[in-house]
Amino acid sequence: MINVTCAIIEHNEKIVVVQRSEFMNLPLKWEFPGGKIENNETEEACIKREIKEELNIEIELISRLSPVTYKYPSFEIKLIPFIAKYINGEINLSEHKQFDWLTKDRLNNLDWAEADIAILKEYQSL
Repeated sequence: MINVTCAIIEHNEKIVVVQRSEFMNLPLKWEFPGGKIENNETEEACIKREIKEELNIEIELISRLSPVTYKYPSFEIKLIPFIAKYINGEINLSEHKQFDWLTKDRLNNLDWAEADIAILKEYQSL
């Protein structure tokens, strides 16, 4: 089981989403940005670090949503989502193919990584 955090980052009524590169697991799938929790790291510290490393931006955490456990064919993850607010910085991708800022109603148009779908549904129900 891999423990992973992700962030639904809000700014000006839009949410940032990222597309996995063709070289990553789940190639070209869209997801909320985040990453693996390191040893002795809190969920909150992890998501802030991962967003800084992957996107080069600062965020402020607002709330935590329900974690999702999902079993892919070759691995299983526990995805721990946070709603966050963009604070500052210019997005510079270090791992992903591309990013976009979308309104909440346009999020369903993407080809999502399966584990993110339950998180998307919970977020849209708020």
